[in-house]
Amino acid sequence: MPLIPNKSPDMKTDNKKAEKTFNFELSEPKYSLSDLIISDRISDELETIIKAQECWKKVFEEWNLGSVMKQRKNLFVNLYGEPGTGKTMAAHAIANQLGKKMICVNYADIESKYVGETSKNLTALFKSANENDVIIFFDEADALLSKRVTNMSSSTDVSVNQTRSVLLTLLNGYAGMVIFATNFISNYDPAFMRRIQYHVKFELPDEKLRCKLWQKYIPAEMPSDINFIDISKKYSDISGSDISNAVLKAALKAAKNNEIAVKHCYFEEAVSEIIKSKKANKNIDSSDVKVTKTEIIPESEVPKDIVEQSKNM
Repeated sequence: MPLIPNKSPDMKTDNKKAEKTFNFELSEPKYSLSDLIISDRISDELETIIKAQECWKKVFEEWNLGSVMKQRKNLFVNLYGEPGTGKTMAAHAIANQLGKKMICVNYADIESKYVGETSKNLTALFKSANENDVIIFFDEADALLSKRVTNMSSSTDVSVNQTRSVLLTLLNGYAGMVIFATNFISNYDPAFMRRIQYHVKFELPDEKLRCKLWQKYIPAEMPSDINFIDISKKYSDISGSDISNAVLKAALKAAKNNEIAVKHCYFEEAVSEIIKSKKANKNIDSSDVKVTKTEIIPESEVPKDIVEQSKNM
């Protein structure tokens, strides 16, 4: 994750010195395509994205598509859907397949309490990614790509809008690959949606995939009497992450009780509790939900120095 320098509360930090201390950590992908247990549809879409990156030069240079699509020098991918369905793993798998390192970030990594500093962090991020030829991965991207606000009443509101406009400008000037992942695609600003070429929806696994996931997360060394077919049929509307958590809870309970094997009923108890908590989490009173009025803020608000930097990427 990015290493962001600490700022003194007097806000007298020298900007030039601060910019030099930004250091975004490059990381190797943690997963490959073989690690994913996903539907054939999602697998095919991921393969298409990978091939698109591989064929980019042929299509835009040899076939001269670049002469009529001059702005299409980048590849943006959005992975969206239910939590725990493999979006982050898929992002790593794409990078792995393309032989690229990654810069993995979320909004908390680049946000600053000082007005204007978040935009500078974003600019430093894209500059680092461009220099190192890596894939940028924004996890929980809705926090950064959300609709811009009106009725601004504070300098913070102004900064939020400016950050969105800065990101749009940086994306326009970036020639690399960016992957976004979100559970809330409905929060995206339409301006970002238009710039993303591929949107891949991740859904909860069906019975067949649930069975594969249960088998994946229970290693051969862990003794159990689990009936994979039965538990996969009985419990639906759960993600791979839910299954992983259920296996861990069941294993810990068996170990605590000094059992020689993890009983099937332990897995059922664990997954039942997870399903119960998920249902409780979704039981939100609509009166508690606040809707913020939105509108498109012109990209002309972006500082000129950032516009020039994006042109040189």
